[in-house]
Amino acid sequence: MRVIHFLAVLALTTAMLPAQDDEPDKRLRNATDTLREIMATPDKAIPRGLINRARCMVVVPGMKKAAFVVGGQYGRGFALCRSDWGWSAPAPVRLTGGSFGVQLGADSTDLVFLVMNERGMKRLLSDKFKIGADAAVAAGPVGRDAAADTDVLMRAEILCWSRTHGLFAGASLDGTVVEHDESEAKKLYGRPMSNHEIISGDIKPPEAAVGLVDELRGIAPEGARVH
Repeated sequence: MRVIHFLAVLALTTAMLPAQDDEPDKRLRNATDTLREIMATPDKAIPRGLINRARCMVVVPGMKKAAFVVGGQYGRGFALCRSDWGWSAPAPVRLTGGSFGVQLGADSTDLVFLVMNERGMKRLLSDKFKIGADAAVAAGPVGRDAAADTDVLMRAEILCWSRTHGLFAGASLDGTVVEHDESEAKKLYGRPMSNHEIISGDIKPPEAAVGLVDELRGIAPEGARVH
C-alpha cells in the first residue's frame, strides 16, 4: 500500500509540474487569447461594469487539475492592477490548492478573477494569501445583464470565473493559494521583483506582455473605474 501511495503521489506531482517549454512569453500569449475569447461573447462574458469597478484582474490560462487518491491543482498567470498611470505591467502569480479523496482524471481550466477593492488589492500585492480565508470570494455573474450590485458581490473582495471545455461560468476558488511567482518575474523583468514593485512602480511591460495590457485597455480604459 505504501508503494501504491508513493506512486500515486509521484504521478500527481509529475502531472502538475509545468512543462519545460512553457515559458512566460507563451503564457502571456495564452492569457491574452483567453481574455479576448471570453470577452468576445457579450451575452456570456464578464460584465464590463464589474471590470470597470475592479482594482485588478488576474488571468490564469490552463489551470491544471490532476488527481489520483490525492487531488491538487496548479496554475501560473498574471495580475494587472489600476494605477495613477493606467493599467500596470503584469505581475506573475502562481496558484496552488489541494483536496483529498478518491478522485480520478485530469483537466485544464482557464481562470479569470477580479479584485474589487483596496483590501483585496493589498492581498494581491503581498507575497502570498489564501482565497476564501484571507480574502472574501464569490462566483462572478455572467452576461451583460447580470446583476452587479447584489449584497454578495458588493461584499466580495474577489469575483471568480472559469472556462472548461468551452463552458464559461462563475467559479469558487475557496482554499486556493495565490503567491508571487518569483522565477517568472525574473525571466520577464531580468531581475527579482516583487508583485508590489511591479504593480505599484511605473514599470514598463516587457514586449511579450504588450498584447495582454493592450487587450485589457481596450476592454476597460484606465479612467473608467467607478470610485
